[in-house]
Amino acid sequence: MEEIIIGSHVSFKKQDQLLGSVKEAISYKANTFMFYTGAPQNTNRSAIDLELTKKADEMMKQHGIDKKNVIVHAPYIINLANDTKNYDFAISFLKQEIERVETLGIQNLVLHPGSHVGLGEEKGLKNIIFALNQVLTEYTNVNICLETMAGKGSELGKNFEEIKLIIDGVKQKNKIKVCLDTCHIHDAGYDLNDFDKILSMFDRIIGLNKLACIHVNDSKNIIESHKDRHENLGYGHIGFKNLLLILYHPKLKDVPKILETPYIVTEDKKNSYPPYRFEIEMIRGQKWNSNLIEDVIRFYK
Repeated sequence: MEEIIIGSHVSFKKQDQLLGSVKEAISYKANTFMFYTGAPQNTNRSAIDLELTKKADEMMKQHGIDKKNVIVHAPYIINLANDTKNYDFAISFLKQEIERVETLGIQNLVLHPGSHVGLGEEKGLKNIIFALNQVLTEYTNVNICLETMAGKGSELGKNFEEIKLIIDGVKQKNKIKVCLDTCHIHDAGYDLNDFDKILSMFDRIIGLNKLACIHVNDSKNIIESHKDRHENLGYGHIGFKNLLLILYHPKLKDVPKILETPYIVTEDKKNSYPPYRFEIEMIRGQKWNSNLIEDVIRFYK
């Protein structure tokens, strides 16, 4: 069986930057990964260190990580859907993030489309399109990957039709891709018990050629809850069996899969540990581990 492209969210710290991200991914036995280039909730950013990036590239080659499968996530403080507050800042900050991603030599930047915050869906979608047309030019070397959202509050991108409408309005269409999030589409109302049907719908409305990556997460909530609360694989309402069918779907074999499942919290709430090494092992073994929580805590303690 061909090796699955699987990884998780990892950190990107000032002192070791991309090199530290690669080391963390390797510790989980991953062959791809995703990271923010700084804290997702603020604008603090350190300059990209080219020497550290070079060392990271060398380490990726040594460990069989193809850089074209590595993903950056844009900070979620960027909201392109509402033009009444911080809109110019959001556009400017996204431009800076694109430049940082270009400097790192990474192709795909995942972006939450935005929340209209009372302006209405039509106006919000127009604002997203306008903003993307400001940041993407023929010289941009990064793809913006619009993430499918759960529809929490006034979030846009909660169905394939909204994503398609945004793509249709962007001039540099070849630089717009999509990130499919399993928890989000479940919470938005897509039934993952019939993933083939969903994939056919995605292909018909958007096109499978636009699918750049998949966030693989279980969900704490029932279908169409519009809550967006990720759960560890097999512990939620989607279920390990359904997620496994997505992970190993023959039409998605070349698409990077990224885990954003929650850290395991100890009973006393004093410590939390990443589950990714163990979830990746479950995925590769294609068998659910009912002792995941205990195994993670035992390993990191």
